[in-house]
Amino acid sequence: MANIRDVADSAGVSVATVSRALQQPERVSPKTRTKVMTAVDLVGYKPNLMAVKFRSGKTHNLVVLVPTVANVFFARVISGMQETAAELGYSILLANTLGNPDIESHYAKMVSTSQADGLIQLRALNPFDNSMINDNGLLPMVNACEVIDEGNYPTVSLDNRAAAKAMTEHLLGLGHTRIAMIKGPHSSPLTQDRLLGYKDALNDANIAFDDSLLFPGDFTLQAGYNAGVTIAQQADRPTAVFCENDETAIGAMQALKQAGLRIPEDISVAGFDDIAFSAFCDPPLTTIAQPAEEFGQTAVSLLIDVINGKIRKAPKVIMPFELIARGSTGPARIV
Repeated sequence: MANIRDVADSAGVSVATVSRALQQPERVSPKTRTKVMTAVDLVGYKPNLMAVKFRSGKTHNLVVLVPTVANVFFARVISGMQETAAELGYSILLANTLGNPDIESHYAKMVSTSQADGLIQLRALNPFDNSMINDNGLLPMVNACEVIDEGNYPTVSLDNRAAAKAMTEHLLGLGHTRIAMIKGPHSSPLTQDRLLGYKDALNDANIAFDDSLLFPGDFTLQAGYNAGVTIAQQADRPTAVFCENDETAIGAMQALKQAGLRIPEDISVAGFDDIAFSAFCDPPLTTIAQPAEEFGQTAVSLLIDVINGKIRKAPKVIMPFELIARGSTGPARIV
C-alpha cells in the first residue's frame, strides 16, 4: 500500500510539502498542489482524511446560504465559489434557504458545532451571534451580493446605486422621459439601492420622480410578466422600462410583445445582471453586467483568509459593473 513517502518521491517534493498540501492546501502554491494531487492519484495513496481533519482542527467545508438556487445569477456565483474552493482544498455545502431565517440559523450551527469552518451568506442577514467572533474580532463569514455593510465580516458587493443610475442615464440619453421601473423584493437592499440610482438620474436630468411608474416585483419571470401586462394596458404608457434584474425583464418583454408592442420601437426594455439568456432574447437585452463568478471566487478567498486568521479588519470589496447596450433599447418614439 502506497504511503506519503511514495507520494513525495513521485511529486519530487518533500514529505512535509505533501503533508501541507493535504492538510493546509491554501499554504501551498497551485502548481505544487497539482503536482501532489497528481502523485496521490498516480501511486494510489489513500490519506486518512478524518485524521488529517483532526490534526488540522479544520473540516475544509464551507457552508453557502443561497436564497434560491433557481436564480440564474446565483448559479453563476456558486460556480465561481466551487472553482476557487476546489483549488484551495475546500468543499462547498450548499443550502437552498428560500430566505428563511430558521433554515439559515440551522445551517450556521454547522460552523458553531465544527462541522464546517465558515459560511458565505448571499442575502442581507447575519445568521450568527457574537459568540462566534474569532480572535481577530471577525465572524467566520463573508456576506456577498446582497449585503449588510456594518457587520464584523468581509462583504463582496456591487455599487448598485451607481449601476442603476448609469442604466437610467442610458435611457434618458435615448430621449426617454417616462421610464417605468419594475422593482425587486421590497426588503432587499438591492431593490432599495437600485431605486435610489434611478431617482438620482431623474433628479440630475430635472425630471420629477413619478411613483405611478414603479411596479412591484420579486426578481422572477412571472413578476416581470405581470407588470408588463399592466404597463401594456396603460393609456399613458411609459416609453421605457428598467427592470431590476434580467429575469424580470425577460418576463416583461414577453407580456409587452404579446400585447402587440414592438421592442424597442414602441417601448424600450432594460435589465440588470447580464445572465446568459439576456444576449439571446428577441431582441437581445440591454443590461448591467456584473462579474458573478468573481463574486463567488472573491467570497471564498476572503472566507479562507478569515478562517486562517489572515484578516484583522473586514474588507468591503466593491466589484465592477458594465453597461451592455443591446437591441432592446432604442430612441424614444415621438408621438
